[in-house]
Amino acid sequence: MTTPPTAPAAAPPQENVRRVLLAVFALVLLVDLGSLVVDVEKGHWIAKPLLMPLLVALVLARGGPRLLVAALLFGWGGDVFLLSGAEWAFLAGMGSFAVGHVCYLALFRRTCEDRPPTALAPAYGLALVVAVALLWPGLPADLRIPVAGYALLLTAMAWRSSALGAVAGLGGLFFLVSDLIIASGIAEWPQPPVPDVWIMLIYGAGQLLLTLGVLTHAEPHAPTPPGR
Repeated sequence: MTTPPTAPAAAPPQENVRRVLLAVFALVLLVDLGSLVVDVEKGHWIAKPLLMPLLVALVLARGGPRLLVAALLFGWGGDVFLLSGAEWAFLAGMGSFAVGHVCYLALFRRTCEDRPPTALAPAYGLALVVAVALLWPGLPADLRIPVAGYALLLTAMAWRSSALGAVAGLGGLFFLVSDLIIASGIAEWPQPPVPDVWIMLIYGAGQLLLTLGVLTHAEPHAPTPPGR
């Protein structure tokens, strides 16, 4: 007697919620990028502040670490402050992102304390020194020290993220590149067409990859059933 094929198990409700949150995040990011392309400022002001809360919701739905939630919330604070073009708002936004990087570093230290530093340290260190040295003359005098200090934290975060694997490591690198584009704009370097689009695309992808990398690393792996 032939055993009838077993119907595939339905995805649990929590997994459906996660998929919906990822889809909504992608949609909101596309709306933000589209608003920047066609220069609809209102769309950018609405979409950008929604990105990090959606990732926070994803972390909570998957029972992720509180430090990851904190890092994303401080990233949200930076996003909101940077919507303003005022210098005080730029400094406040940079400060909020800096605290977020401290949260990421504390998270990486907690989750990767048994892993040695990656071999990327010299490359990231050299990139930091070269970037600060090249940007320094073009930065406003009152921003040089804050930007250099922030760059140190950001580079450390990007370096340590690689200890969690390729996904998180790529996310940290994307975050670094997006902020480097911002800094080069402040230093009045030549910019790519519609630089804000590239900044938001790379930044949004970076935060998403960091989040997924941390969640994948933090989730317990189910034991392999016997006989398989």
